[in-house]
Amino acid sequence: MKINTYLNHGGNCEEAFKFYEQHLGAKIINFFRWSQMPEAEKNTPPGFENAVLHGHLAIGDTFLMAADVPGAQPMRSAYLSLSVSNSEEAERIYAALADGGEVFMKMKETFFAFCFGQLRDRFGINWMILHERPMPQVV
Repeated sequence: MKINTYLNHGGNCEEAFKFYEQHLGAKIINFFRWSQMPEAEKNTPPGFENAVLHGHLAIGDTFLMAADVPGAQPMRSAYLSLSVSNSEEAERIYAALADGGEVFMKMKETFFAFCFGQLRDRFGINWMILHERPMPQVV
């Protein structure tokens, strides 16, 4: 079994995916446009013909999927948590995602991470970026 995250954007899905590809080392797998669905002329909202109906992005060994949905509002109660292998990479990614976004918690050392920070990026997506400390396993 596997859980993947699916995000709804209000029209900037492709821009967000290209940003993540550039700054997170992600890889866009595909985009399907509203205009590519069967009976698109009946089912496509005005102005969404070239918008993303379904996008698929690989980030490391996980996947992020998303679409442009008219009137979509970003979810505020969930975060994408991105764990990286060193603090320099965490700081770099945090700075890229924070540019044009809203910082909730500046990067800092915590009991569970060498560095940890929380923000909302310019696309309205909440992120936690961390370089985790080794933690004991619960038995």
